Amino acid sequence: MDKNHIQVFDTTLRDGEQSPGASLGINDKLTIAHQLARLNVDAIEAGFPVSSKVQFDAVKLISEEVHGPAIVGLARCVEADIDAAGQALKSAERPRIHTFVATSKIHMEKKFRKKEDDILNMAVAGVKRAKQYVDDVEFSPEDSARTGKDFLFRIIEAAIDAGASVINIPDTVGYATPDQFGALIKDIFNNVPNMDKAILSVHCHNDLGLAVANTLSAVYQGAQQVEVTINGVGERAGNASLEEIVMALKTRNDFYNKTTQINTHEIMRTSRLVSSLMGMPIQPNKAIVGANAFAHESGIHQDAVIKDASTYEIMTPMDIGLESNKIVLGRHSGRHGLKQRLAELGYELPTEELNQVYERFLEVADKKKEVFDEDIIALVADEHISAEEIYQLDYFHILSGNRAIPTATVGLKKNGETIQEAAVGDGPVDAVYKAIDKIVNLPTRLTEYSLRGVTGGKDAMGEVVVRLVKDDKKYVGQGASTDVIEASIRAYLKAINRLISIEDHENSQP
Repeated sequence: MDKNHIQVFDTTLRDGEQSPGASLGINDKLTIAHQLARLNVDAIEAGFPVSSKVQFDAVKLISEEVHGPAIVGLARCVEADIDAAGQALKSAERPRIHTFVATSKIHMEKKFRKKEDDILNMAVAGVKRAKQYVDDVEFSPEDSARTGKDFLFRIIEAAIDAGASVINIPDTVGYATPDQFGALIKDIFNNVPNMDKAILSVHCHNDLGLAVANTLSAVYQGAQQVEVTINGVGERAGNASLEEIVMALKTRNDFYNKTTQINTHEIMRTSRLVSSLMGMPIQPNKAIVGANAFAHESGIHQDAVIKDASTYEIMTPMDIGLESNKIVLGRHSGRHGLKQRLAELGYELPTEELNQVYERFLEVADKKKEVFDEDIIALVADEHISAEEIYQLDYFHILSGNRAIPTATVGLKKNGETIQEAAVGDGPVDAVYKAIDKIVNLPTRLTEYSLRGVTGGKDAMGEVVVRLVKDDKKYVGQGASTDVIEASIRAYLKAINRLISIEDHENSQP
């Protein structure tokens, strides 16, 4: 193995699923496993087969259908656990059994009431039994960070002699500090005579917020595999975050001189998938994948980033699968940020007009935390033109159902006359938009549609925002109603009316 290559062992489906409320169904596990394969992780810990039939079946299904990474099943150093893992992994291209036993004094006394020699014998027996099923066996001395070093060195050596190909050092309760954990890894290399015959892995928990720092410290001292989860999910405070470890190694390759085979362009997609299926939202300020990770609101920052993104971004949003960074317009933004956003929306304003819009923008920004595109377009329109209601909704009728082709009939008023059209679509909203397109007959393209609940309850108000593009210019419309179809129509018509008003205004200029 390349000494500079760090293997990425993902345990989202095992340790990550142990987060309270994060239970996954078999199909959800399979979906995530396929995405982890696209992410190109080296190993996927698919579950703990002996713990339940669902866990067993999930590991078995992933073993059968996911190709590329090693598929790993967890097992205590107990015969029934190891046998279950061996059976579940039978169809895997690259099966690995990960067996473990607790080695810290407090665990041996309180959990097992056993002596060191008894625990060592359990470890050796467990590794040997796992070797009967697979060639690749990983052994973990649980709670390594609180285990006496002499015993830790002894049990690692015995496990390797028994056939372990990977030795994992877990900071099970997140107790270690980076200097301490890095020193432990160095001591293992210096004091376990056969350590060169196995890969040294680390698995750090985040109870003190040090999981990523401890993992990177271990890598610096020679660890060859990192055990991580997507978004840092996991029991208690979670685990070391895959995206943070991978991007730290990539961004600071000058320091670590280590690489992974991760396809970083799949990071954001994987993060969002795990967040959605586990029902665990990502905090906005989360490193790498948080909503604010590549967002800039400060005027000074925006000006610099527009000129050269590397002034305030040490990695690019494209590296993790985003299209661009995000210039957030708010009370701290400057003219350069507003000018850049206006240009993206299709507006090139002379300096005097930009100053007028900027003054209005500041008034809005003082009242709102974030100023959205629709607010900015409204400011430009208010400053220069009045967006007339050229087309008004008169009525609409929808025919839809799970066994019916969605059909819409829409009547719009223009100059006091009602114009009616009908259309079919992929859904009721698509059908009404196609009917409206027949009436207005404009070469536009819908690039964004979003729906959110403004209020709660069964009679919740829904707000729809749409973005249309014509001749590379963007037009935003917003509509609200307790009927989401009506809200969708109103938003679409607002964008169309704004487009027509702006074009009429531009065409009337000498």
